[in-house]
Amino acid sequence: MPHPLLLMSLLIVFSPVPAVAAAQLTELESRWLQAGQPVIAFARAQGLPIDIIVQPQDAPGAVPLALGYAAGRCKLVLSLRGNAQADSVLQDVLPARQGLMMEAMMAHEIGHCQRYAQGDWHVLPRGFIEPLGTQRGKLTPLAQELRETRREEAYADLVALAWMHGRHPGQYPDVLAWMRGVRAVGSGAGGGVGSSHATQAWLALADGEGAFAGAASPFEQAQVLWRKGLSGDK
Repeated sequence: MPHPLLLMSLLIVFSPVPAVAAAQLTELESRWLQAGQPVIAFARAQGLPIDIIVQPQDAPGAVPLALGYAAGRCKLVLSLRGNAQADSVLQDVLPARQGLMMEAMMAHEIGHCQRYAQGDWHVLPRGFIEPLGTQRGKLTPLAQELRETRREEAYADLVALAWMHGRHPGQYPDVLAWMRGVRAVGSGAGGGVGSSHATQAWLALADGEGAFAGAASPFEQAQVLWRKGLSGDK
């Protein structure tokens, strides 16, 4: 079965296509867009340049939800038609909770968008200094790529969790548990130990009463825990 956080992938290569008119949306596409609407509205209110693309053609094997970045704009791409992953990705989640997970995954992608739009992609926080043995040039190109991808995934995971904590505090433990389970299983995009999506160290910081608090934006709240996790990331 395709792993749920295959949805939470990085930049994709896509051919821009016209957005599908609302009357032509499938039921599944409408569910995804409805679940993500509050996140998208918030992001746009923050000034993030977001375009939504609904692929009108069948996309077997494509990532159902992914983010692209081109010409200074984030491209949130839904590829759900004729795609087995779109049907199976949430099959282990109770129907009543699927909308929550869709919203969390949308928020994750918005975290990626914010990093791109700010020009911070693969850039460490201001003032953060890595130990000499782990700085750029000290790792193999593959190890460097895996680490940078893992760090971006960790930041986006934390943005999603900060968003869910603020909007759905009663369901936050369920979302966190789901995300931790996803990241702990498998390899590659799933998040097994040593993979580019192994964000467990950051997710551990997101547990507990005081993980996310105050009126700061999800981006600012995520940044605090992200920096803490970076200190132990080799």
